[in-house]
Amino acid sequence: MIRVKRRNLILLVVVGAFPTGLLVYLAFSSDDMLPSQMNTLDIHQVESRFAQMLRELDKENKAVNKELGLTRSQLLSLQMSMAAQNDSGTSNNTRVRCKNPQPEVPKCEVIHVAIVCAKNNATRQVVTLIKSILFYRKNPLHFHFISDNTAQLILLYLFETWNVAEVEVSFYPASSIENEVSWIQNKHYSGVYGLMKLTLPKTLPQSLQKVIVLDTDVTFATDIAELWKIFQVLKGKKAIGLVENQSDWYLGKLWRNHRPWPALGRGFNTGVILLDLHILRQLDWTSLWRSVAEKELITMHYTSLADQDIFNAVLKQNQYLLYHLPCQWNVQLSDNTRSEECYTDISDLKIIHWNSPKKLKVKNKHVEFFRNLYLTFQEYDANLLRNRLFGCGTTSAVNPMQEQLNQISEDDECYDFSRERVMVHRTHLYYIDYEYEPVENDVTLVTQLSMDRLQMLETICKHWEGPISLALYISDAEAQQFLRYAQGSEILMKRKNIGYHVVFRDGQYYPVNYLRNVALKQVRTPFVFLSDIDFLPVHNLYENLKRTATTMDLANTKKALIVPAFETPRYRIEFPKSKAELLSSLDMGDLYTFRYHVWPKGHFPTNYAKWRTATTPYTVSWEADFEPYIVVGKDVPMFDQRFVGFGWNKVSHTMELDLLGYEFVVLPSVFIIHMPHAPSFDIAKFRSSSLYRHCLKVLKREFHRDLSRKHGLKALKYLTAD
Repeated sequence: MIRVKRRNLILLVVVGAFPTGLLVYLAFSSDDMLPSQMNTLDIHQVESRFAQMLRELDKENKAVNKELGLTRSQLLSLQMSMAAQNDSGTSNNTRVRCKNPQPEVPKCEVIHVAIVCAKNNATRQVVTLIKSILFYRKNPLHFHFISDNTAQLILLYLFETWNVAEVEVSFYPASSIENEVSWIQNKHYSGVYGLMKLTLPKTLPQSLQKVIVLDTDVTFATDIAELWKIFQVLKGKKAIGLVENQSDWYLGKLWRNHRPWPALGRGFNTGVILLDLHILRQLDWTSLWRSVAEKELITMHYTSLADQDIFNAVLKQNQYLLYHLPCQWNVQLSDNTRSEECYTDISDLKIIHWNSPKKLKVKNKHVEFFRNLYLTFQEYDANLLRNRLFGCGTTSAVNPMQEQLNQISEDDECYDFSRERVMVHRTHLYYIDYEYEPVENDVTLVTQLSMDRLQMLETICKHWEGPISLALYISDAEAQQFLRYAQGSEILMKRKNIGYHVVFRDGQYYPVNYLRNVALKQVRTPFVFLSDIDFLPVHNLYENLKRTATTMDLANTKKALIVPAFETPRYRIEFPKSKAELLSSLDMGDLYTFRYHVWPKGHFPTNYAKWRTATTPYTVSWEADFEPYIVVGKDVPMFDQRFVGFGWNKVSHTMELDLLGYEFVVLPSVFIIHMPHAPSFDIAKFRSSSLYRHCLKVLKREFHRDLSRKHGLKALKYLTAD
């Protein structure tokens, strides 16, 4: 190999010198360009011939550079196809024997990937990892997640709504594995979950023969099949493929009295692992790693790098298990890393590993490039990964959503509206940590927003101290903006009772009722307050509603408690602390009943005249176009998602509640106030587009028809509602 490198270096020098020498020769050997004739030769002819020579030389250089590139690629390919000849497992004693590149992975062979994922934050990392895998992959994939209940809920819903072709997922409860490793004291920030990769040969199905194991903080820069095909050269008992550690951690030189676990040479990093499960089971892997760990813990007392310490101790004593992966398969961006030795060009990169606790803030000469690559996948529109064409049949070939979409004629002038009825939006539940245990008669505020209403969030949190279930309709890139906004807000970070559910943008209109349903389905309290993001509740509303739910026996009756709505034209107001202060503001013209001047029918049945003097709750009757803000049991019917943007989204829901026998009861001492803002895109479309208004009428007729089919004669009185 050294001779090959020297030969290529000489070739590079020769080729680099060739164009210059040739240029000098041609310049002084051409009869037309002798010095004695220069003053008689037209300057334009000189420029023309000189330019022609440069073009020809440039063409020749490109051809030679291409040959050199091929030679370099072949050398890298040879590195990737090294045979497992290293008995000692250290880089210093490695014997290199070059083989022909491994055969390509068959098109429909399923690649299996195992990942340990726990808690909310790790699910965000996993999504970026999976995007990078899906972007390059050409094979079916099966992800195996060891996860806690939170991560399983999030990831299962994400994959169900993502609906990517030829991707399967399986989950293995971390709680059933915890006892296998909890006896090991681990000081790594990953906690007990950082030890669970040790259990994979036992945990994964016995029928599964091999698996790629990944940390959540790695990013792919190539097709995962290139890594999978290295299994073909794991011969004999070589069952664990790892990249050498790229820091001095296991050399024990990082600080005085630093005492790492035993390892071969520099040790090996377990962020990327090839596991031959079949061989490990034959060798009784569980007994093997446990016996080594028990022995080492007598003197080491705890692990500092979780499973990595134990893997290295096992390999130190059982070197025959190790296959040394080329370092491009785990370029480690930790502190004190030597990862720069792994790459000289972007094409060398295979997997980038952010294995420092600092993550994207780690110090590295090329960190800006790596960070940009990571952020590219983080902000990449993952909806585009749905549409890859596969014909392997490893998952159901029938996509229910696509089948329904195919039944809608694209020539239909209301196609974009009809599409929303069957649309499933990719959704990441609990995007930020959520920890809350409901109290008796607890009430969750349910609402939704887009990025242009984000500024309302902090203010609402000041007015409502109870739990909130919030659906955000944003793009992948906007999700990162929201995350930075939330993490930079002391008000929001103090709150662990807000469930942020990111619904990724896909479509022309704002799917308001779809968003409401997403937020409603995640409620964990017995009661919900169905509101909009641009309404501020009176400060004591949360405590008041909990008491009212008890006194009005909301749990055992079909009641919808109405919270009267008002509005102000002013961006800054002295918010009323009581009903008396609100009535005073009404009389002074600082407040108005909500939409009295543009849509009086929406809240007219609330009977504001009666509310002014009411001291006890009173019942009102449903009327056409009624759309109050209500408190109901969490088992309330879902909203009709065909209604998007502006128009009839709440009206249709209120109509169905009345049909189902709900009693509308107005609360006498509480209220919400709508804060002014610029008109939304959808209301602007409603006002300016006759097609929008026409399609809304079509949706109304369809809703009436479906209501009649569902409820029969009981729906007759609503058929004329408009």
